[in-house]
Amino acid sequence: MADKIIENNQVSIMGKIASDFTFSHQVFGEGFYTLELVVKRLSDSEDRIPLMVSERLIDVTQNYEGEYIQVQGQFRSYNRHEEKKNRLVLSVFVRELSFVDEIDDSMITNQIFLDGYICKPPVYRKTPLGREIADLLLAVNRPYGKSDYIPCICWGRNARYASAFEVGGHVLIWGRIQSRDYMKKISETESEKRTAYEISVSKLEYMD
Repeated sequence: MADKIIENNQVSIMGKIASDFTFSHQVFGEGFYTLELVVKRLSDSEDRIPLMVSERLIDVTQNYEGEYIQVQGQFRSYNRHEEKKNRLVLSVFVRELSFVDEIDDSMITNQIFLDGYICKPPVYRKTPLGREIADLLLAVNRPYGKSDYIPCICWGRNARYASAFEVGGHVLIWGRIQSRDYMKKISETESEKRTAYEISVSKLEYMD
């Protein structure tokens, strides 16, 4: 069962460490820490992707800011209870980690494969400039009856194709993890900057 989960949720990213470790939680005496990784896009902009790392993989008492790493793992979600509602929190759960000297333009630095199920109706829309977009929420099963809920965004022809997907449909997705800043309205007078994470889909396949 453990091997199966690795097949249906695979992440491979390379980037520069942009934060120190922050303690997250403990499971059976094993501490888990969050870390932020900056991953360059082809367009010269960058994504800031949160990692969840076990203290067994790396010395969490050290500060590695500015160093380059390669990570293999899974994209995971959990619901964090905030005030009166739950907020979906996403991060890359690290299974393997290695340091690299540098990253050049020939390297594939951000890729993900997901095998999951559509869990709410796709939202299809057009931008003011006429670009087609479809938002999907994919449930990817873990062992022991758990699932990760992962937002995905499709463009153009893929968006048209995905707009017809039905809830419960089995879908394979290839793409990359991207971060996006937005302003969240907290009250009539207050807003705060937050970051959303989603999969930018490059290829998808509906399984009958």
